[in-house]
Amino acid sequence: MAQFDNVRESLVASPRRWLVTGVAGFIGSNLLEFLLQHNQQVVGCDNFATGLQRNLDQVRDCVGDGKWKKFAFHESDIIQPKDCAKVCEGVDYVLHQAALGSVPRSIADPQRSNRANIDGFLNMLVAARDAKAKRFVYASSGAVYGDHHVLPMREDIVGKPLSPYAVTKCVNELYADVFSKTYGSECIGLRYFNVFGRRQNADNPYASVFPTWVGNFLRERPCVVNGDGANTRDFCHVSNVIQANVLAATTDQGPALNTVYNIAVGTQTSLLELYAMIRDRLAKFRPELGSVEPQFGPFRAGDIRHSQADISRARLLLEYEPGATVAQGLDESIPWYVSTLRA
Repeated sequence: MAQFDNVRESLVASPRRWLVTGVAGFIGSNLLEFLLQHNQQVVGCDNFATGLQRNLDQVRDCVGDGKWKKFAFHESDIIQPKDCAKVCEGVDYVLHQAALGSVPRSIADPQRSNRANIDGFLNMLVAARDAKAKRFVYASSGAVYGDHHVLPMREDIVGKPLSPYAVTKCVNELYADVFSKTYGSECIGLRYFNVFGRRQNADNPYASVFPTWVGNFLRERPCVVNGDGANTRDFCHVSNVIQANVLAATTDQGPALNTVYNIAVGTQTSLLELYAMIRDRLAKFRPELGSVEPQFGPFRAGDIRHSQADISRARLLLEYEPGATVAQGLDESIPWYVSTLRA
């Protein structure tokens, strides 16, 4: 965390201009809040396909009107090249978060995922190149590992994709590599592993397991475990993702550029363990939830059995050090859902 602390101090002393795509989304709005709190100028864009106005409203409440004035929002769509060119004007760093996430969503509508995640990604690469942005940091995914089962997962060994979503993220990495070699673009990809935290939408039909279960608990609905509950994931609190994005954008270490990094904690948590951790924390606010048992359903198509990231590359080259464990992330996130989620 020492390097991240140094970077945070330098940001406050030397404001820069950032673009956050997908800024009204879960990760995008958390990045926006961090950057505004650290005196940065931020341009943001979102088409509200999955992003929410209430996320932006909450950021404004958190940072105050003074810092909010440093934010310029564009309601635009990355599948439109002109929109991409406009939001990239004059920015130093691009943090590209806009995408249609979710393995099940991509299986249900692969063409829509392709348009947003591949066509939109290429449009943003071109726009950032033409605008001469210093750095292009983009969200990849642990889904690129596909059917590769050796743990922990290392960046240089991947398997065959198991979903259209995974294919789109593989293509993103290929395009970024080509742009770095062909045009001299500085690109860094961050393979996120099961990110969770406040502002993750519990009402999205394709929501991940954490907000879905929290929402179901609080609304007295069944929590369904897909499979036997022994599946493991490397759950990563959003604060770690913020750290990784900022370090990737600002690093001056040449060997750190034009590569991809696993962004996770480097641990395994089973679905049943996560269920118990969520239930125990919610029971502090709603004691009656402490005895609620999960229901079980079939394994989900496109899911892998186990996941765990090797984060040694990010530690070495970005000086990334996850500051929040799964337990600490839950301690931070659960009270937010209790206070904001409505029946």
